[in-house]
Amino acid sequence: MGRNPDPSPAQAARENRLRLAKEEGARAMEEAQRQALAVRKNMDRLRELRLAKEAEATREQIATGVPPKAKKKAKKQSK
Repeated sequence: MGRNPDPSPAQAARENRLRLAKEEGARAMEEAQRQALAVRKNMDRLRELRLAKEAEATREQIATGVPPKAKKKAKKQSK
């Protein structure tokens, strides 16, 4: 079965709404993917900075002969 060559105005409006919704959905997905990529890049950048800072602190402790400080565990608060 083929499409009616002369769709009714209501049918044409529905097809137009569906087409616009499909296009908007595709644009929204592309934008979400771009934002996710930007977040991942920023996380990688921040991780590299943190690791470099930790490595520098370790080198400094080794150079000065100061033993590294043990990380303290967070105390649980009792109710």
